[in-house]
Formats: sequence, structure tokens, C-alpha cells
Amino acid sequence: MEAERIARLERLLERQDILDALTRFARGMDRFDRALFLSAFHPDATIAAGDFVGGATALYDWAAAVHERDQRSTQHNLVNHSCEITGSTAHTETYYLFVGRNRDETNWVAGGRYLDRFQRRDGTWRIAFRTTVIEWSGMLPTTAVPFADVPDIHGNGIPARDLGDPSYRRPLVNLRVPNQP
Repeated sequence: MEAERIARLERLLERQDILDALTRFARGMDRFDRALFLSAFHPDATIAAGDFVGGATALYDWAAAVHERDQRSTQHNLVNHSCEITGSTAHTETYYLFVGRNRDETNWVAGGRYLDRFQRRDGTWRIAFRTTVIEWSGMLPTTAVPFADVPDIHGNGIPARDLGDPSYRRPLVNLRVPNQP
């Protein structure tokens, strides 16, 4: 019984390592953190995304150029996730919801799935192959960003697509003036 429990815990840790790699990919793209993005992929990975087919470094350069040129902000949201692990290989399906605030003040949304083959090499899980399945896409009307008129709304940091984003600040503490008891 104890051996079975330990095996389940080990499998859970492997699944978490895989999910952490997926999160590094998404956060790395949204914050333009090249090193974080690349840490999700093996150096010899192949990725097929839209009209792009190539390696992780080229993917980052291609996607960053598109996002920098066309969008003010992006969010790569990871939702449903399934994972099948066999030895040092895992196959995952991760649903995504992409939202981009375009430079022309429109909002682009798209949804689909990342189909990934992970490999564990030297004890580390990373993506070895990815194909992106785009299932839908559309434009949303623009509305004002909520609370934009609050004088100190960015007192805890201005959202940024680089390492200056407040999510990188350590320690993360409140810098806004309390206005409630």
C-alpha cells in the first residue's frame, strides 16, 4: 500500500513539473521573458503553430515580433489539461484561451489546444514537440479598462511586457495608500 502511494505521489510531482513547464511558456511569452519561455522547451524541440514550423528560439523570435508589432498586451491562459506519462515521455493536451489587446484598440480572442510531447531528460520535463490546434478566433469590441480613473491604480506597478512587470518584484508588497478601514 505504501509503495502504491509513493508511486502516485511521484506521478503527481511529474505532472506538476510538466504543468510548470507549460506555465513558463505562457508567462514567458506574455512578459517577453525569453529565458523563461525557452526553459519550457528542449533545445531541439519542433513546434508547429499557425504558419510557423521550427525550433523554440525561432518560435520565440517570431511570436514576440508579432505580439510586439500588433498587440499592447497578451494573455495566454491555460485551462483544461490532460497528461499521459509513460516512462520518460508524456503526451499532454492543454486547452488555451488567448486574448490580445491590439494596438488599434480592438481585442482578439482565440481558443484551441496545445498538443505536446514532453520528454524527461536529465531529470527535467520539457516540450520536445508541439502542435497547436486553433479551434476558433474572433474580435471583441473595445471597452474602457476598469478602474482606469483611480489615481493610484498602478501604485503597485504598471503592467509591463518585460521584467519590469510587478509580478517579478520581490518582495511583493503593497505600495498603495490604504483607503478602507
